[in-house]
Amino acid sequence: MHAFDVLSDPVRRRILELLGLKEMASGEVVEAIGAEFGITQAAVSQHLKVLRESGFARVRAQAQRRLYSVDTAGFQAVDAWIGQFRSFWEPKFDALATEIARGKRARRGTPMARRTGKRA
Repeated sequence: MHAFDVLSDPVRRRILELLGLKEMASGEVVEAIGAEFGITQAAVSQHLKVLRESGFARVRAQAQRRLYSVDTAGFQAVDAWIGQFRSFWEPKFDALATEIARGKRARRGTPMARRTGKRA
C-alpha cells in the first residue's frame, strides 16, 4: 500500500496522532479510537496492522501487552516523495525570509515615535 493511501484514512491518521503523543498499549488505542469513531476492536486492530506493515507504527511486546509507537520509516518515504517538489517552494520561502529580515532591519532603524505615529 502506498504511504499516501495509508495516510488518507482518517482513523489511521488519528491513531498516528495519538501515538505521536506517547507509546500506547493496543487496548488504549482501541478504547480511544473506538470511542471517537465508533468502530470495533477488530477494525482498530486492522488499522494498526496496516500502520505496522507500511512502516508508520511499530509494536513491542511487554508481558501480555502490545505497545505501539510511531515508526519514522513511513514518514521518511513520504518525505522522500515530497522532496522531489521542494525546489518549487524553497526559493519562495528563502525570498520571504529575506523580506522579513529587511523589514526587521528597517524597523530597528526607525524611531518608535515615527513607527506608531506618536510624538516622542
